[in-house]
Amino acid sequence: MPAPRHALLLTAGLGTRLRPLTEVRAKPAIPVAGEPLARRIIAWLAANGVTDLVLNLHHLPETLTASVGDGSDLSARVRYSWEQPAVLGSAGGPRQALSIIGAETFLIVNGDTLTDVDLGALAAAHATSRALVTLALVPNAEPHRYGGVRLDADGAVTAFAARGPAALGSYHFIGVQVAAADMFRSVPAGAAVNSIGGLYDEVIAARPGAIRGYVGHARFWDVGTPLDYLKTSAAFTTDPAGTDRGRRVRIDPSARIARTILWDDVEVGPRAVLEDCIVTDGVQVPADAVYRRAILRRANGDGRELAVSPLSH
Repeated sequence: MPAPRHALLLTAGLGTRLRPLTEVRAKPAIPVAGEPLARRIIAWLAANGVTDLVLNLHHLPETLTASVGDGSDLSARVRYSWEQPAVLGSAGGPRQALSIIGAETFLIVNGDTLTDVDLGALAAAHATSRALVTLALVPNAEPHRYGGVRLDADGAVTAFAARGPAALGSYHFIGVQVAAADMFRSVPAGAAVNSIGGLYDEVIAARPGAIRGYVGHARFWDVGTPLDYLKTSAAFTTDPAGTDRGRRVRIDPSARIARTILWDDVEVGPRAVLEDCIVTDGVQVPADAVYRRAILRRANGDGRELAVSPLSH
């Protein structure tokens, strides 16, 4: 079964766990192997026939719109749903965007994770069950890190478990779901409401079986923290040294760089050493500088004065 043609990418969040990187770009605009995360997601969706897309915007919106534009170079149509002055959450955001999406059934895709879930199989499971929402799930292999979803024997979601011991034996929601517009119409316009931990819990209590899970064995890559980001980047890069390079990057031949992400317009001076670092837009790494397990940002407009944070979480 083909996937729904319409999708909402949830790209409005603040990305607090990824700070200070999200003080430079919105989380979905952060590059993975040189390509902004949102663009990777859109390209994957378009390749699967999902070509009419809406992105919701709040935090550093210009970093997203500059990289995605109208989506035409990715074979997609992209429009935007603005959330100001406050971010509206994972249920309030879809409610705000319903009129722009313009479809009764659509995908909701987290804008800060990557996966290769079978969208056709997910859509088929949703159509068969006639649920309001069908969540893409995998066995929760890291319950100490991720909260879980509980299912009954028929595949209906019965509860959401917090990470830790309560999530043992649960399933992990990997950020893709098929949803009916009716799920969100009861949310007050402009209200900040979350889905898991809010609207979905209420619906499960009132209408058992309205939310279901599709369990598969898809892969999943997270960029929740700077260390997660480094690991995900390493999984996608083709550089033998594990280094990602953005656009207009200049590296002196005498510099030594390993397992490091360089964003756009970065300059690395002679004999500089970077190991396990993330270097954000416009940074100029001076000659003979040595940084290990660090995040480098511009402290002022010209990029010569650096703000350095430890890569510790």
